[in-house]
Amino acid sequence: MGFSVNTNTGAMAALQSLASTNKSMSTTQSRINSGLNVGSTKDDSAAYTIAQTLRGNMQGLQAVSSSLGRAKSVTDVAVAGAEQISDIVNEMKKKAYEAADVIDQPSRDAINQDFTALRDRITTIVNSSDFNGTNLLKAGGGTVAALQSLQDGVTGGTWDPDALSVANQGLDLGGAVITVATGGQINTQAAAQAMVDTLTTTQTNLKTSLSTLGAASRKIDAQLSFTSKLSDVIESGVGNLVDADLAKESAKLQALQVKQQLGIQALSIANQAPQAIMSLFR
Repeated sequence: MGFSVNTNTGAMAALQSLASTNKSMSTTQSRINSGLNVGSTKDDSAAYTIAQTLRGNMQGLQAVSSSLGRAKSVTDVAVAGAEQISDIVNEMKKKAYEAADVIDQPSRDAINQDFTALRDRITTIVNSSDFNGTNLLKAGGGTVAALQSLQDGVTGGTWDPDALSVANQGLDLGGAVITVATGGQINTQAAAQAMVDTLTTTQTNLKTSLSTLGAASRKIDAQLSFTSKLSDVIESGVGNLVDADLAKESAKLQALQVKQQLGIQALSIANQAPQAIMSLFR
């Protein structure tokens, strides 16, 4: 092999090998630091774009969860209020039975006072069953509509939300459900007898309202649970696409560090080769 002071082929080869090792070390250290095997579209365009699409879906599911959470809060407040009203109606019917009995007027008047106090509590509960400006128990208090998925609710045309809704129940006194008038009393035997029939109708109507609210609450709970599980599955899928195997990368880094040290030593030896030419002139 000839000697040249102008070209050190061995040093150039060692330098190229060392540069390649340093680049691999930089990539491996970046993966360890970020925890990502694919952190940029430069690493793997296909995996990166798929992961970005899935991340977008996860953000959308967070919006769905928030919407369902608000709907659940409104519905649960309404359920609590409706259950309390149902208990009050039962008590009112008991008072109506007592007042319809053959009793003296002072006793009936005392029962009527209890009855009107219970009646007015219904209005208080209805007015208090408000959450964030929506009241499902008060006529005109609004309804609930919430996103339940990211799917298009209508095929074709502009995207429409796939939403679930909960109707207003209107439990105001004198309404279609609570048929007891706002001034309803049982101060006479005849009024008490008529009130028994009115309260029987009210109880039947309340069963429907309670069933509607209960079914809506269960549906929202189920959709919230499904959305949470779906989000977890998508997050796991993104991890499978882009996450780095830290144990593997750590082992690879140690091997590269050894290779780097050997490369530096090889470059040092190659750089000393031209000095051998000087011995020819001694």
